[in-house]
Amino acid sequence: MVSPVTVVKSEGPKLVPFFKATCVYFVLWLPTSSPSWFSALIKCLPIFCLWMFFLAHGFSFLGASSNARKIFAGLVFSALGDAFLIWQEQGYFVHGLLMFAITHILYSSAFGMKPVNVTAGLMVTAVSSVSYLLLYPYLSGPFTYLVAVYIGLIGFMGWRAVAGLQLANDLWTWTKLCACLGAVLFMVSDLTIAVNKFCFPVPHSRAIIMATYYAAQMLISLSVVECQDAEGARKKA
Repeated sequence: MVSPVTVVKSEGPKLVPFFKATCVYFVLWLPTSSPSWFSALIKCLPIFCLWMFFLAHGFSFLGASSNARKIFAGLVFSALGDAFLIWQEQGYFVHGLLMFAITHILYSSAFGMKPVNVTAGLMVTAVSSVSYLLLYPYLSGPFTYLVAVYIGLIGFMGWRAVAGLQLANDLWTWTKLCACLGAVLFMVSDLTIAVNKFCFPVPHSRAIIMATYYAAQMLISLSVVECQDAEGARKKA
């Protein structure tokens, strides 16, 4: 397993643009009541920087790692989803929902189906079910079904991320921990969106949503770089 210290030294500089872009978003804090292409750009900029984070590893990395390609594709659909949600009050909320649904499918595929980890699956299913039951009384029309499908997809993604984290017998890796934490934060972000939109205003909802969302995307992006770090270590050996 690659040392976390090695990871910080090798990956930290590549993430500097992401951190700067995230700071720009929170400093400008553009009003959501006035959607524009500029506000869409500022919101998507940290995700664009994560694209560059992948490209900084070289096209050979994306070519050699199918998981990296899936996460990268998920980031592309995430940026589209972010842009649609800027105009959600103009009727584009469902479009954003669809983009993020595709993102979760791609992330689930990247995390894989092994190990199965039934316990993790039951835990995530319980959390997802309770979340939907809390939202259900406030849903109407197509959202009754769309939200159910979306919760199922993000719950499945969360299960596959959590399932890979095996703390016993030294089977865990820092990348699997990143995937697990990233998936959990993504679920927190989306649940906050749902409660705020369908149920009642959540205090400081925007700050909670975006902070957990950006952190989630960064951690999920980091979850696929160990294969390159390990390859580099083998070449130096």
